[in-house]
Formats: sequence, structure tokens, C-alpha cells
Amino acid sequence: MTTTAVKEQGPAAVAPAPTVGSHLNNYWRRVRGGDIGALPAVLMLLALCVGFSIHSPSFFTAGNFANLFTQGAAVTLIAMGLVFVLLLGEIDLSAGFASGVCAAVLANVVTVFGYPWYVAVLAAVATGVVIGTTLGLLVAKVGIPSFVVTLAGFLAFQGVVLELMKEGANISVRDETLVAIANRNLSPVLGWTLAALALAGYATVQLVRHRNRATRGLITDPIAVVGARIVGLGVILGAAVYVLNLERSRNVLVVSLKGVPIVVPIIAVLLVVWTFVLQRTSYGRHVYAVGGNREAARRAGINVDRIRISVFVICSSMAAVGGIVAASRANSVDPNTGGSNVLLYAVGAAVIGGTSLFGGKGRVLDAVLGGALVAVIDNGMGLMGYSSGRKYVVTGLVLLAAATIDALTRRRAASTGTR
Repeated sequence: MTTTAVKEQGPAAVAPAPTVGSHLNNYWRRVRGGDIGALPAVLMLLALCVGFSIHSPSFFTAGNFANLFTQGAAVTLIAMGLVFVLLLGEIDLSAGFASGVCAAVLANVVTVFGYPWYVAVLAAVATGVVIGTTLGLLVAKVGIPSFVVTLAGFLAFQGVVLELMKEGANISVRDETLVAIANRNLSPVLGWTLAALALAGYATVQLVRHRNRATRGLITDPIAVVGARIVGLGVILGAAVYVLNLERSRNVLVVSLKGVPIVVPIIAVLLVVWTFVLQRTSYGRHVYAVGGNREAARRAGINVDRIRISVFVICSSMAAVGGIVAASRANSVDPNTGGSNVLLYAVGAAVIGGTSLFGGKGRVLDAVLGGALVAVIDNGMGLMGYSSGRKYVVTGLVLLAAATIDALTRRRAASTGTR
């Protein structure tokens, strides 16, 4: 008779709880593997802010800090929409003048025809939807490359703006609500309230996500890292609101200038909405899938044409919002609205922030970081007395550096097998 030794089974192995050290090691491993995200943009932004503040004491004043937000708002909003197009490896060269067309529609509806501001805003956004749908259909259904379609739009929309502006006329925008978007500020109390609500919302999302992942036995970030993120955001929001609530007027007896610019919460809300769409919905996953491998996405049952059309609709709709903000800031619309360097800065903002030109990689936050970087370069070099030529050269070099980093990191990721 044989006996079989039975080995007593112990409790199931439990993965060790993540530590801050292991989290940092994993992050460094991802960076070395080519997954650097927005790290270059953040480092460049910090370096430029320090450099400009050293050479120009007025750079870090409350007045200039508020001006940075309004100065880069329109470009940032247009760049948000461009992120969706770039995620598919496409391009929209018409976004700048599309914003000009939408701004011209806004000005005509509210000033020439005398309709209320909300009707004008709806008309402008609807115009953006029509433009995006047309471009998307030509790209997805007809099969014309997006570069050609949007280049044609770039040329045609200039003519449309001229027609709407009666061959060079300037239409003023005097509606108080529209003017307030880029020229008025929240009250200090409201600014602090919104900052507190934003921090509370972010903390709730982070903690609930951490708890849910831990409950399901999934890998989670250390609670110390989660706490550091919440504290870090709190410090940033608190410092920003404090500075923006300082008095910026040179003559308080005439006018008081303090508070968070109204355009800031508008950008923040759109950032949260589009980030949720990309990261928490099936539509967002489909966008990344199509951008990563179009044929594989089609075989997985994703309606690729619908996704391609939708990103152009989102891009042109955000261009419309950017055009509305530009019209508000200038208190008028002219034939140059949306032209000049608007498109170049918007594309540059998206790419500089970390969105890949090759598709499949990017976040809406990249547009905000890139827009801030472009605004800091333009503003800081202006304060230092540099010419427009030098501003363009520096911005172009920064864009080239961002594209080079993107290409090198993708090559690194491919060689290490992380992509």
C-alpha cells in the first residue's frame, strides 16, 4: 500500500501593497521605455517661467498672470478639439479660419440682426458642427486625405469670412454677456468657492477610484501618492486663486480688477468634460483604438467612419468656442479673426503638450499645457522686448523639439516592447 503525502495548502498569495518607492520605480521604468507623457511640456513650462521671471520682474505680477489666461484661451480651446483629430493621426488645417467663420456668424447674429447672445452662440456652434460634419464626410466617406480637405477648407473659409465681413468690415460685439467671457472676472468669493468645489470633486474621484480598484484586487497607486496629487492640486489652485484675487488695477478709484477671469472656469469645465469622454466612455476607447490601429479597430466591430467623422465635428465645434472667446476678447470680429498664427499656435499647443502626430496617444490636458507654454513664450518674450520674428523662431523650435521627442520616444517604446 502506498501513501500519498498531502501538502497542506496555505492561504492564497496576496500581492504586496504598492509602496511609494515601487510606484516611482515603475514610473521611471515607463519613462525609460518611452512613455513620458507631458513631462517635457511641464519641464519646459517651469524652465520658461523661471527664466522670464528672472529677466523680467513684471512677468510674475498678478496683472500679467491674469493676462496669460485670457491671452492663450482661444488657442487652448481650439487645440482641445485638435487633440481628437490628432489622436486618429489626421490633421485639421482649417480649424483657425473655421473659428473665424463661427465668430463672424456670432457677430452678425448678435449685432447685425439683433438676436440675443444665446441665439448667437448656438448659431456659431451649429456652424462649427456643420463645418466639421462636411470635413469628416469628405475624409471618411469620399476618401480624400485630411491634409487636402482641410487645406481646401483653410483657403475657402478665408473667403467665407471676407463675405460675412462684407469684404473687410469690422463688426463690433457689444453684448455684455459675450464681452464678459474674456474681459470680466469672478468675484473673489466665487473664485474660492469654485476652487474648493473643484478640489473636492477631484479628491472624491481619486479616492473612490482607489477604493474600487483595491476592492476588486486590482493594482492601485499608493494612498500616499493619491494624497500627494490631491495636495498638489490644492496648492496650485490655492496659489492661482490667491494671486488672481489680488488687485490688478492701477487706479482702484476708477475701476477694480481682481478675481479669476471668467474664461478660466469655462476652459476647466470643457477640460473635465472632454477628459471624461476620452477616458471614461466607450467612445473614447474607440477613438484611441482607431488611432492605434484602424484595421484592427474595424475588425473589432468599431464603426471607424463614424469615429473619423465625429472627431472633425468635435474639432470644429471647439474651434467655434475658440472663435467666440476671441471675439469676446477683441470686442469685435474682423477678416483676420482666426487667421494669422492662430492655427499654427493651436496645432503647436496640442503637439507641444504631448499629443502624438502619429495618432493613438494624447490627452485633452495636453492642449491646456501646450496652450500655456505657447502663451508664456509669446508673453514673456514680449515683456523682454523681443521682436515678433524671434517669437516665431522660438515657438517653432519648441514645436520641433516636441515633435522630435515624440518620434524618439515612439521609437524607444517600439524597441522596448512597451507599445
